[in-house]
Amino acid sequence: FVAFERGYFADEGLDVEFKFFQAAQPMAVAIASGDADYAVTAISGGLISLAEKGATKVIGGALSEEPGIEGQLILASNAAHEAGLTSASKLDGKSFGITQAGSSFHYMGSKMGAAEGIDLSFTPLQKVGAIIGAMKSGQVDGWSIVPHIAKPLAKAGAWHIVGNVSDYIPDYQVTTVFTSAKNAADERGQTESFLNGFSRGADDYATAMIDGTADKEAMVDLIHKYVYTDRPREKAAPSIINGTMRLNTGAALNVASLQDQLSWFQSEGLVDADITLDQLIDTSYVKTMGA
Repeated sequence: FVAFERGYFADEGLDVEFKFFQAAQPMAVAIASGDADYAVTAISGGLISLAEKGATKVIGGALSEEPGIEGQLILASNAAHEAGLTSASKLDGKSFGITQAGSSFHYMGSKMGAAEGIDLSFTPLQKVGAIIGAMKSGQVDGWSIVPHIAKPLAKAGAWHIVGNVSDYIPDYQVTTVFTSAKNAADERGQTESFLNGFSRGADDYATAMIDGTADKEAMVDLIHKYVYTDRPREKAAPSIINGTMRLNTGAALNVASLQDQLSWFQSEGLVDADITLDQLIDTSYVKTMGA
């Protein structure tokens, strides 16, 4: 949004149109089919499988868990909390909301469960809105989600915060920038231009929302054009600010985190055991970390 509004894509000669999706898997399909050119979302089993088929490539990093910056939170429903679920370690045997098997929610829950030595019962509900409803009604016991969703509803009494994802997955590369394998291989100029514009927008966001060296209020105004548009600005601002997390400088890619995610998908039997990290990512576009 920042890159678009401030003309950074236009500076690169790109005419960008946004397309919005309800989950990560259909976004990967849209990239593979050519219905969209570039995407930013979490790694999914669908994206990995499409990469194995030579249809998609991860080319950069976006949202990351970073020490000192509040990130994704682990939640307990009110009913479960009243029954004693006061920390993530007490989720043993409890139901945990996810969109789909192989989603980032599934990965986060599994990593947390493994670290605590507990078993979770994963409940696929397809969409974030459905998980929110299930949490409020006590149909599922736990969930993990970004702070701009977790904190306001916890404050309103909808559920309780019982842990931090970063305690279990430090330096987690939550979302990535990806494109079709064809774009990565044959449209290098266009792809570099997209990453340049995107990176300038991400850097502006960080200076305003994290570093405090640029106008935060102006950034909130900009984001409000796209996020929480059904609320007046004064009511939307707290949620926009609560959603502040690190976007990697220069769209740098944490390859160690991606390898961990790939290994998890393989261990769960969600993707082919033979796919390699090189099939999933193209490291020629941005700086890599954790290699």
